[in-house]
Amino acid sequence: MPSVLVVDDSAVDRRLAGGLLAKNPDLEIRFANNGAEALQLIEAHAPDLVLTDLQMPELDGLELTGTVRARFPLIPVILMTAHGSEEIAVRALQRGAASYVPKSRLATELLDTIETVLNVARADRHHERLAECLVQGHTVYELPTDGSLIYPLVDHCQQIVSRLRFCDDTGRIRVGIALEEALVNAVYHGNLELTSQQMRESRENGARGAPNLMQERLSQPKYRDRHIRVELALSRPEARFTIRDEGPGFDPNSVPDPTDPANLERECGRGLLLMRTFMDEVHFQPPGNQVTLVKRRDPQPA
Repeated sequence: MPSVLVVDDSAVDRRLAGGLLAKNPDLEIRFANNGAEALQLIEAHAPDLVLTDLQMPELDGLELTGTVRARFPLIPVILMTAHGSEEIAVRALQRGAASYVPKSRLATELLDTIETVLNVARADRHHERLAECLVQGHTVYELPTDGSLIYPLVDHCQQIVSRLRFCDDTGRIRVGIALEEALVNAVYHGNLELTSQQMRESRENGARGAPNLMQERLSQPKYRDRHIRVELALSRPEARFTIRDEGPGFDPNSVPDPTDPANLERECGRGLLLMRTFMDEVHFQPPGNQVTLVKRRDPQPA
């Protein structure tokens, strides 16, 4: 059973997050009042994931994120961000956090974010030493419009990146999160032409057994018969992932700058922020239905 450690100095917020997580009976939930207590609990019994507030006494969420990455690189950290902490949250993402959820949207997004990060983090961590043998490689996938194929492909790419030692285990998880965001965009926003609001409403309707727009579009050949092309190009210095859908595309310049802390609470642009934070380069090709993500090999210790 996956375990989640919730870290927040506010008893009210701990109860709120714990109550939302308890809706998933497959999660074991533990609590810490601050970052220092969280580290003690992690050392005694490592959780599968840490969900932390940013602003806390003794050891805040920013310091906790950096310490967990350095000492426990296999444990992903998700931030709970409040209004006014946006700039700190961006710094925490840069230090190694796997994702974030604004406190104003915990009820609608927390469980989905937890599930996404846990799925990505479960990739096999026992890898062979192949980096010195790599010259180059090129693999192309053509996927149907099927969201169930996202996690297997992300896991496959993570294993390649890890086996070839492009990054440490925290970096591997972050590459997986970025790829998952890009593939979700291609399947749902690209081929199915769904907005973030329509996706959320479709999930809520589906959970109640009601008709939803996502199912409707999957039944229509115009959307169902589209494909997604994924190219993985490997060389010694970098891994390059190119994802192209068959939707109408979009203008990435029309999305509020996701690297601006003032936009952290916005629903749109979250995926772009994670991709641009976790990858070394992100490029869109006109008309906006193709994105290339580049991960350069981490410097090797002397």
